[in-house]
Amino acid sequence: MTFTPADWPRKLRSQEWYGGTSRDNIYHRGWLKNQGYPHDLFDGRPVIAILNTWGELTPCNGHLRELAEKVKAGVWEAGGFPLEVPVFSASENTFRPTAMMYRNLAAMAVEEVMRAQPIDGAVLLVGCDKTTPSLLMGAASTDIPSIVVTGGPMLNGWFRGERVGSGTALWQMSEDIKAGKMSQEDFLEAEQAMSRSSGTCNTMGTASTMASMAEALGMALSGNAAIPAVDARRRVMAQMTGRRIVQMVKDDLKPSDILTKEAFENAIRVNGAIGGSTNAVVHLLALAGRVGLDLTLDDWDRLGRDVPTIVNLMPSGKYLMEEFFYAGGLPVVLKRLGEAGMLNKEALTVSGGAIWDEVAQARNWNEDVILPADRALTQSGGIAVLKGNLAPGGAVLKPSAASAELMQHRGRAVVFEDIDDYKARINDDALEIDETCVMVLKNCGPRGYPGMSEVGNMGLPPKVLKKGITDMVRISDARMSGTAYGTVVLHTAPEAAMGGPLAVVRTGDMIELDVPARRIHLDISDDELAARLADWTPPGAPDSGYARLYHDHVEGADTGADFDFLKGCRGNEVPRDSH
Repeated sequence: MTFTPADWPRKLRSQEWYGGTSRDNIYHRGWLKNQGYPHDLFDGRPVIAILNTWGELTPCNGHLRELAEKVKAGVWEAGGFPLEVPVFSASENTFRPTAMMYRNLAAMAVEEVMRAQPIDGAVLLVGCDKTTPSLLMGAASTDIPSIVVTGGPMLNGWFRGERVGSGTALWQMSEDIKAGKMSQEDFLEAEQAMSRSSGTCNTMGTASTMASMAEALGMALSGNAAIPAVDARRRVMAQMTGRRIVQMVKDDLKPSDILTKEAFENAIRVNGAIGGSTNAVVHLLALAGRVGLDLTLDDWDRLGRDVPTIVNLMPSGKYLMEEFFYAGGLPVVLKRLGEAGMLNKEALTVSGGAIWDEVAQARNWNEDVILPADRALTQSGGIAVLKGNLAPGGAVLKPSAASAELMQHRGRAVVFEDIDDYKARINDDALEIDETCVMVLKNCGPRGYPGMSEVGNMGLPPKVLKKGITDMVRISDARMSGTAYGTVVLHTAPEAAMGGPLAVVRTGDMIELDVPARRIHLDISDDELAARLADWTPPGAPDSGYARLYHDHVEGADTGADFDFLKGCRGNEVPRDSH
């Protein structure tokens, strides 16, 4: 359905810039006309910004310019006025020290672009790990009608007859190199197989997880998450999204209408069912903060604990996103949750209807990819939230990617003070470590390693790998890639650089991990712990620039690692005109 200006029930935001005959209106309108737009486009039809995170240094999003054209076609068809706007794009593949450091900067930039420009609605064109949460955070902060369309995952990788999961294969093969199981030449040959088409990681890494979170939250059209990047149906989805945003503007359907507590509960349960990335924890906590919702780590544990992981994808399982799409994608997962009483069925979506109405007729076309509950990868999926004297603010572990025999473990700590210390010592055969030890990495949290890098899944020492051991308990305040696996305790809060107990763990201390009891404990007395903390000296801060702003204002991983001054929705009131 298309609309004419007479159809609109209220004055649009964009008319503050373009509507009327004042000097300022002519200034704004006249300059845009230099691109050849006719006068009647400014007569009251909605201006739809296509916020595009395309960039040649963001390989996952390298195909989004083509996708933007399909979004534009949909907007034109529905009577809107589409304008493509490039926005900050934090690439997981290239940004140093880590893309996570720039998630908040991207969210700030997107928020200000949306507020300061003549935008009535926005299509959030995203893909790579941090682009999805950063644009969602910016949209939530302004509360302008917005909808997500993702770029989609790459096609399956294949190497010598075996599936190659992007990211997951990298971790596996690099360990095989150290163990002497694979040659460097074979590793280089496998490199091309890992990325054989446009798109994001083809595993259930952070990009696919966040695409699933957007759909589960109701911020994307049903079925969006899993369509491969190069599949024609991805372009159809983009065009349908362009059509839909125009109606959303007419209906004034805003992020605050969709991003309710019920929507977040749905997303948390979906994350458990799909074996989603631990990175979803920090992103959803931050997003909830932007809409003023009280979402906590305890909610993650409470809601996800009894959710079986039924999506058989790497790194938890054996298939990849291409098979997930062919099996029916996220609508099948949502239907399963609804049938099990684990879905808030009335949660509103960008479709304008309830989420259950979108998925009630979904069918599972491959029960080896989307498993029956009685064949789940784990009956207790989700994210396990651990607490104890080592992590009073909480830490997280992904059960579906961990080793069952290590879920209850007591071992001697082998401590690395930071990532450089780890790299300097891990390959040394003189390092006193074996498979019973607990590897501890400090100073890699939001503040300590600015941005909280994905180094928590520390590679094992070669002398352990050569025994055939593939997993050990690892603990840090860092993150790990959603494509990674192992019995890895992450996001330990408070982090070491903020004076958390992790900062004073010493090599030789005994650490107890009890995932069923949700406990992580440093076996020293309270007095000894207090004395060590009293002697602790905080590390120095960056001198200037964004790194200093980040250091001074980033909050802990347990609340989303957002900036302390960005909580709550600040709205979209039109700024004053200075012309």
